Amino acid sequence: MGCVVSAPKDAGGNRRRPGSIGELSVYVPGLRIPKPVDFAQSLGDYLSKNIVERLSALRTRIVVMAGQEGPTITRTKRKTQHGGSTLADLLQALEDYLPVVLGLVKNGSHLQYKVQFTWVNQEDDKEETTMSNAWYEVLSVLHLMAMLSLSQANLLLFPRSSSSNGHLPKVSEESRRASVDIFLKAAGYLDCAVKHVLPQLPVELRRNLPVDLAEGVLRALCLQALGQAIDIQLGMAIDSTKATLAVKRRLACEMVKCWQQAQDNIMNLPLANGWGEKHCLFVKWKYVEAKAAAYYYHGLILDEGNTEKSHGMAVAALQAADEYFKESKKLCEAFNAASPLSRNSPPWGTMKYLSEKIPKDTSSKVRINRDLYSYERIMETAPTLPDFSLALKPDEYQLPQVDSSWRTENIKVGQTDPNHLKGDK
Repeated sequence: MGCVVSAPKDAGGNRRRPGSIGELSVYVPGLRIPKPVDFAQSLGDYLSKNIVERLSALRTRIVVMAGQEGPTITRTKRKTQHGGSTLADLLQALEDYLPVVLGLVKNGSHLQYKVQFTWVNQEDDKEETTMSNAWYEVLSVLHLMAMLSLSQANLLLFPRSSSSNGHLPKVSEESRRASVDIFLKAAGYLDCAVKHVLPQLPVELRRNLPVDLAEGVLRALCLQALGQAIDIQLGMAIDSTKATLAVKRRLACEMVKCWQQAQDNIMNLPLANGWGEKHCLFVKWKYVEAKAAAYYYHGLILDEGNTEKSHGMAVAALQAADEYFKESKKLCEAFNAASPLSRNSPPWGTMKYLSEKIPKDTSSKVRINRDLYSYERIMETAPTLPDFSLALKPDEYQLPQVDSSWRTENIKVGQTDPNHLKGDK
């Protein structure tokens, strides 16, 4: 059902990791880069010259573009010579390739086992992974499409200064709304990968996938995309005079759920190598940061009660928010210090607001209450957060139909010979 070849760590020198990835709002754990494939050698005896050349041309375009942009694509907004975005161009190249390569798996065709596909890993200890299974190629393409989408969102969320009024850097509402759509698109690619592509791979191959493509990592990345989309929504709710405390608390609690589930999905995976370690720190940081926001809004709502108990619970919730906020700042520093180095964008949105409000409101309530607790006591008495189901869902992305060029393809004699099938498994 397809062989697996894995190169040991740094064996071929293909994995290029930057020492620094600069400012970021969205963490992208590196881009897996495809290596060249000789379709003519693998498929020349089975397919026409036209389809082989089309597969070669489409994939070569991806190899060249990804190889050029991979090391820098998370850091800079590079433009093509025609003014287009390299991110968008690479994403389009992948979308063009996908319906053509899906022809190799059409109706369970054994052609899916004929080509050795090699991709350079980022989060796995293995330098690269080769599999003779076209579903591995499809899975890798969807993963790269999702990472490119997260990169697009990251670029949209860079705060920009206004030259007209000299105000502090900010992210426009248009960019924030566009980023939410992109986050949901990325989540859709990953959700499709988990539900419709991973099940196509034999159990043995699934066990041999690089950690970059492990089910837990794919699920965590999907939840990360949802969590960051909710974070943007919360920021817009904070800016809105119409959004109630209840709405803000719900969004913050949904954010906690996303990041908690993301952490649960990767906590037992071997993500200790470069990008992987940084990935774990990012999820932990955002989980604790989300809890700070949720406890803050929960505390404000509890404080609206008139009883001594509700007031005491409000103080406990706000103190929990303050402690989680302090912890999140430490985790943020640890994340940025982990290789590859990074730094935060200028503060904006949800955490800019809460970084000012949480310490101030907590201090005010504690002074009124005059009942200070130790850290352990705060955590023991902090009220349970409400449980809300996630309102945001990934886009319902479906694999495209097999390209029409396959309809007229005359498979050469010998493809259905059972000896071919046996010899390649």
